[in-house]
Amino acid sequence: MPTQSQLHLAYSVCRGITRSQAKNFYYGFLVLPKRKRQALCAVYAFMRRCDDIADNPSLSLRERRAKLDAWMNAFHASQAGQPTDDPVLLALTDAQRRFHIPLGLLDQLAFGTAMDVDEGHGEVPQHPIQYASFQDLERYCYNVASVVGLVCIRIFGYTDPAAEPLAERCGLAFQLTNIVRDVKEDAALGRVYLPQQDLEQHGISTGELASNPDLTRIRPLLELQAQRAFENYRAAAELLPMIAEDSQPALWVLVTIYRSLLEKIVRLNYDVFTRRIALSTWEKLKIFGEGFLKRIV
Repeated sequence: MPTQSQLHLAYSVCRGITRSQAKNFYYGFLVLPKRKRQALCAVYAFMRRCDDIADNPSLSLRERRAKLDAWMNAFHASQAGQPTDDPVLLALTDAQRRFHIPLGLLDQLAFGTAMDVDEGHGEVPQHPIQYASFQDLERYCYNVASVVGLVCIRIFGYTDPAAEPLAERCGLAFQLTNIVRDVKEDAALGRVYLPQQDLEQHGISTGELASNPDLTRIRPLLELQAQRAFENYRAAAELLPMIAEDSQPALWVLVTIYRSLLEKIVRLNYDVFTRRIALSTWEKLKIFGEGFLKRIV
């Protein structure tokens, strides 16, 4: 078992990773009680390590897959009680035991990351990742985002099983927001997350997504994804009273930040091709301040 000083250092490392990398999530984490904030930082640091391996351009796809496998083997060994000096694994193992997070959910987090490592194309990706229908995209979003929601509510605390599908819908809304915001840069990496059926319906080719397409043509396609996201954000209102009271402000901050980002994209007429749309630090601090007040009132 790690000592308290080792755990303190491990959680500090995870907090540093989260603070520097989680530009939106960290604001929600700040209004949580310390032990829950630490656990979510550990989960985020674990996800960040998976993402960094999967997205490392200096590695071939085969090498990325091998490194992901090695990382997950190290995680499983840590969970089985074998010693580790990796601070992320130390913190995550402690958080998993404290909050009874099912190991299967943590495996699914890594599996979702691996879905972007398309080893079927050899050393370099030759085709963009495609999802034939929105139902196919939903399955991808479940693994990379809805599972995150399921892990989060384990840490937040809940008793009603009805909270689980609502958390899944919130995760889907977050991921659809990311897909709309990042459509151009994802396409430049050879990744297209918009369903093929939607592309064909609107007469948009995958090649157009990586350039500066005519917004009047592509706006209805992005608007469709945004509408789906807004529909799923409605689940947050039902989920909020189901989780522990000390965690409700954090969920409110997270949802408000992501929904506000999508609303900003809409106000800017979906022009995600000539700029990267994001909330300013002031906009996020304003939401954080409202969430902090909810915690202390």
